[in-house]
Amino acid sequence: MTATLKPRRSALYMPGSNARALEKARTIDADTLILDLEDAVAPDAKAVARTQVAEAVAARGFGHREVVVRINALTTPWGHDDVKALAAVKPDAILVPKVGSGEECQALSAALDDAGAAPSVGLWIMFETPQAVLNAATIGAAGGRLACIVAGTNDLVKEFRGRHTPGREGLLPHLTLLLAAARAHGLAALDGVYNDIPNTAGFEAACLQGAALGFDGKTLIHPSQVEGANRAFAPDEKELADARKILAAFELPENRNKGVITVDGRMVELLHAEIARGVVAMADAIAARAG
Repeated sequence: MTATLKPRRSALYMPGSNARALEKARTIDADTLILDLEDAVAPDAKAVARTQVAEAVAARGFGHREVVVRINALTTPWGHDDVKALAAVKPDAILVPKVGSGEECQALSAALDDAGAAPSVGLWIMFETPQAVLNAATIGAAGGRLACIVAGTNDLVKEFRGRHTPGREGLLPHLTLLLAAARAHGLAALDGVYNDIPNTAGFEAACLQGAALGFDGKTLIHPSQVEGANRAFAPDEKELADARKILAAFELPENRNKGVITVDGRMVELLHAEIARGVVAMADAIAARAG
């Protein structure tokens, strides 16, 4: 299950135990909603949260928003019940924490099959342990329902005994391996969260860094972060105009059989045309979603 072209600029975590938050989620302009049964839910609230989230997903009403549910790991007392409950209501995907190998990904796809999940239900996994970093290649190649790899940056910093820094220097090697695993196999890739909610300048810098690395979007912990992520991970007006100009230039009769042309004094190859097609396609997908 490879990634289809859809905007995933903003993926907002919402606590599954909070009924008001689940209702508010229907009005937030995020591309993706991650209804959380794991970190955001205390052990004594797991069963109630599972029921609330399953009912919310079954009721639909989330509009254009992609709906993903983060379940508890299958090694916990709640994981298998989460899979059974969610398989029946068909979210767009199920997100599983702390997956460390391709074999685990394959087992999770099989668990969804056994629970009767529809073929459309994708598997997303959290990339947040040293094991995941060491096994990035096997994770990307796992196949089955795997559709997206999500960076768990807080856990990566903790597990590697590192420190949070503005430039995320300690995380960059791990994020690069995640992206390589995703891109080699046509999977989506989402950057990790930004913790300092009031620091809008720092958040913007982190978004721009993630976009420059190649992530499709960013996971978020507060609705106030949605607008900034949507802006940072979308083509801006200049990028879109340049892309359209490149495509138009290659369509000119005198250029159709050429591999290299000049546009505004700049050498442009067919690979640039391929990039331009992706930029235009994403802009069109964002425009269609907004409509």
